[in-house]
Amino acid sequence: MKTIQGPAIFLAQFAGDQAPFNSLEGMARWARGHGFVGVQIPSWDARLFDLQKAAESQTYCDEILGILSRESLALTELSTHLQGQLVAANPAFNPLLDGFAPASTHNNEPARCEWAIQQLKYAAKASQRLGLNAHATFSGALAWPYFYPWPQRPAGLIEEAFAELAARWLPILNTFDECGVDVCYELHPGEDLFDGLTFERFLAAVNNHPRANILYDPSHMVLQQLDAPAFLDIYHERVRAFHVKDAEFNPTGRAGVYGGYESWINRPGRFRSLGDGQVDFNAIFSKMAQYDFSGWAVLEWECCLKHPEDGATEGARFIRNHIIRVTERAFDDFAGAATDKARNRKILGLD
Repeated sequence: MKTIQGPAIFLAQFAGDQAPFNSLEGMARWARGHGFVGVQIPSWDARLFDLQKAAESQTYCDEILGILSRESLALTELSTHLQGQLVAANPAFNPLLDGFAPASTHNNEPARCEWAIQQLKYAAKASQRLGLNAHATFSGALAWPYFYPWPQRPAGLIEEAFAELAARWLPILNTFDECGVDVCYELHPGEDLFDGLTFERFLAAVNNHPRANILYDPSHMVLQQLDAPAFLDIYHERVRAFHVKDAEFNPTGRAGVYGGYESWINRPGRFRSLGDGQVDFNAIFSKMAQYDFSGWAVLEWECCLKHPEDGATEGARFIRNHIIRVTERAFDDFAGAATDKARNRKILGLD
């Protein structure tokens, strides 16, 4: 059995233009001061990280690891959530997504997609140079505008979308395989991979590629009303990364899962700081221990109410208190007896 690592923190939601949040050195000191022992780096944030340089220079990667090491921090994963979103994007979202990519690709979806695919390939090589074995990302979405079957979808629409999604991701998955790194898709509304069945559909389309895996985030399961602990019973062999994020779902007579176009604070389903929501983390950390998850427990903070500094401080403590240090022996070993085949046959009445 294996003990999960942590607590770690995803830096994306905390980065900013003011010190200490505008440099990796500053954020490393800040994270360590809040009790974290690992960080997940958003690869698109030039204030913290240069993805292309990391892919091309071992010296630069050693410098990144040195910055973290000076604060006794480990690097858990790189993230390409924004770039992954652009690998496949329905045209309905083009105006909203241009901001995720360089200005030279704006209003040019093929160029933007090509840029995103190259970014993922950089991430594979950078992860290898940094000694990582998992990578966090989004799948992108061609079919998401049609997730609800009305107006009636034409036959074959979803199949065509997943075939194209697989065609775009297969070369990326192969690059990650060459680098010895798992691609961990965060199953998230707004992506074509948003629940177990959509992941299964994608997995079949990429021929059960060994590098196509899951970033497990139970907050999105609360908002979709999935059984988050049971998800681990089904998919634990493909879960290779873990965002520890809380959420709550409180439906009313006026709104439910779809939220009525309300702001986050007014939606029935909304993200909360760890311990303030409805995720059953006792069950989830138990499942993680049961299934030998040896990766990192990474705080992702997106609470609509609490101050981020409090969310970080409380989150580090919450994760530490939920990590189960697994046992090295069975509790009833003291009453055990050595194997004796003849004795066992006698007990069973077979002699």
